[in-house]
Amino acid sequence: MTGPFPSPIVQAPMAACTDLPFRLLARAHGLSFAFAEMVSAQALVRENSKTLQILRTSAADHPVGAQLLGCDPAMMAEAARLIEEMGFDLLDLNLGCPVHKVVANGEGAAMLGDPKAAEAMFKAVRGAVRIPLTVKMRTGVDDAGGSQALAVAQAAEAAGLAAATIHGRTQKQGYAGAADWGVIGRIKTAVSIPVFGNGDVALDSDIAGLRALSGVDGIMVGRGSLGNPWIYRRLEDAWANSGKNESASPSAKDRLSTLLKHLDLEIEWQGERQAALNMRRITVWYTAGLPGNKALRASVCRTMDLGLIRRMIEDFFAALPSDLPPPSMPRLLAGEG
Repeated sequence: MTGPFPSPIVQAPMAACTDLPFRLLARAHGLSFAFAEMVSAQALVRENSKTLQILRTSAADHPVGAQLLGCDPAMMAEAARLIEEMGFDLLDLNLGCPVHKVVANGEGAAMLGDPKAAEAMFKAVRGAVRIPLTVKMRTGVDDAGGSQALAVAQAAEAAGLAAATIHGRTQKQGYAGAADWGVIGRIKTAVSIPVFGNGDVALDSDIAGLRALSGVDGIMVGRGSLGNPWIYRRLEDAWANSGKNESASPSAKDRLSTLLKHLDLEIEWQGERQAALNMRRITVWYTAGLPGNKALRASVCRTMDLGLIRRMIEDFFAALPSDLPPPSMPRLLAGEG
């Protein structure tokens, strides 16, 4: 156990990415704890049908966490009660989303600029539910030194939250530049609750660097897991062995069979139409960095025929050389986080 989590390797919530099929596939590859996609507290309280669909889970999808976005203490408390009633094992509060329309509403990373408001929200939610609460945040709105995140992390600890995850970039950075793991370490040393690091963890070797610079209690994996479910066992091994991992990179056959399994799970849980639409980004994840991937993406985007999509994927992998590079971190498409 690492604080409220069963493992030091946790899958981050990512909008339009970590749906139920994604999580089930990740668990089959060794992931112990996953988050569903972030949802709006306001939308949940209003019983928005899309929000309820996002929060769908299954018996095999546990332990699982939900993540709420919002800034109004009463609204967040009511939404938290609904999350607990749905059977989620843990609730995370989002103070990290950098998207402009979210920040403009005073939500997500905008709350880092007002630690008192964040503390009021933490206390309201903590008083509403019994399940563990955590918070995910950036280092600040535009404070690269981490002072804003430090104040909020201390407020979270005082309010009874069980852990904090720090993404090593500011809101203003978005996903540009490198994550600052040293700033995460500054926050880690100032609180006694577990602190997880997030940002730019895609390779086994990243583990040693992040731990050395930050002393974190665990890793929350983000974009590095897209199209790369093998990352969980690799990072678990690297965490246990000081950054060393002897596992081989997945072969073309492994990548093909896993992508097709992902397709099958999308069809099973999301239906054929949504599965076809989702494959437009999922195919990109699994083929990032491979020759001809742009042409494959264009072809997949032109059809809703799942049989044809399957054949396109099979033909693409059949034409690849045997000495593939390891999975690379895909660039998030618009709307994916």
